[in-house]
Amino acid sequence: MIDVKNYSVSEVLKDGTPVIVRAIRSDDRDGILGAFINLDREAIYTRFFTYKKNLADDELEQITEVDFNRVVALVVTTPTEGGEKLIGGGRYCSEDPRNNVHRAELAFVTEQHYRGRGIAGLILRSLVGIAREQGVSRFEADVLAQNQGMLEVFSRSGLPMKRRREGNVVHVTLTLESDSGTAE
Repeated sequence: MIDVKNYSVSEVLKDGTPVIVRAIRSDDRDGILGAFINLDREAIYTRFFTYKKNLADDELEQITEVDFNRVVALVVTTPTEGGEKLIGGGRYCSEDPRNNVHRAELAFVTEQHYRGRGIAGLILRSLVGIAREQGVSRFEADVLAQNQGMLEVFSRSGLPMKRRREGNVVHVTLTLESDSGTAE
């Protein structure tokens, strides 16, 4: 059984950069703020569907204080001389399991200088393993049609995928159930 609150795996990005994919912690507030400052306008818009200049205290609390039952949040860090730098993150929020609904909504963000190196794919793979163990059978995400990078991550995941476009938003559904029970 995965200890989600203490989840941590060592990985390597496509370019050879060593990273850690781990559960978010309440002491990641400064790292989240630092990563947010390094996001360009377009990345903020594709993640939040609006332009923002900063994160309010209540938003930071919502991002870093998760229950790891309905909400699972992971960050990707890379080592620095002083510790680590947060360079990306992803999360899912599942429906109330008491309603016998086993779907979860996905969201990702990657710092500008680290895009295209495989961060979202690493996070997705970890989230799939955790979600399957927690009984989630599908992920859903609303992605701006212009966010081709994220749509490609979903396409390359190896998971059965359905797309439905509504205006400028593509609704993606990824099926997590598999015959072998393993992530591709």
